[in-house]
Amino acid sequence: MSLTEYILNDVEILNPHMKIGEIKLLFNELTYTHLPVESDGIYIGCISENDVRCFEANKSIDDYRYALEGFFTRDTNYWLDTLEAFAQNSSNIMPVLDEENHYLGYLELSEIMTLFNETPFLSESGNILVVEKAFKDYSFSEISQIVESNNAHILGSFISKIENDMAQITIKISPSGMNEIIQSFRRYGYIIISEHQEDTFNKNLKDRSKYLDKYLNI
Repeated sequence: MSLTEYILNDVEILNPHMKIGEIKLLFNELTYTHLPVESDGIYIGCISENDVRCFEANKSIDDYRYALEGFFTRDTNYWLDTLEAFAQNSSNIMPVLDEENHYLGYLELSEIMTLFNETPFLSESGNILVVEKAFKDYSFSEISQIVESNNAHILGSFISKIENDMAQITIKISPSGMNEIIQSFRRYGYIIISEHQEDTFNKNLKDRSKYLDKYLNI
């Protein structure tokens, strides 16, 4: 999907000669975390609001050029790469450049997030399953095989957490018999992190625990 239709130009790009005092006033009017800066038609980086608040108002951007952050995306990039760039740079604005580094405009994080909302992972009905396994032992091919062998389809999947060499994988599955899928994952050595009403294994454990408590209290 092309990013071109989402490029905005309603905020004028800054130049290195602008005073910090002017930039502070701009940030007061806007909700952006950063603003892009260009020199002689070439993008040179973004200045952050957090930095600007600490700079001297009578100095120029050029005096603080070392603080500019050089993140951007290309107009040819895929939207998911751009979303990753937003996350890595803790920004809600992303400059867009062509192959010659000319500034074309910027993207807003909220607009790119709407593209994610339109993916089957969020827009299609289904069940969310979170499983865990050692990072070196899991594979997406195995996960697909487990789901599809139970007559279901994966609508989306991603690694949602890595900690202590364990990987948590979040999977969205087309509506199907979740209990069979869950038990299959357990047979392959996966730990089920998410809770499901259809999970008869957990239900049986709870029933046995209640029975044991009742027995011990006699």
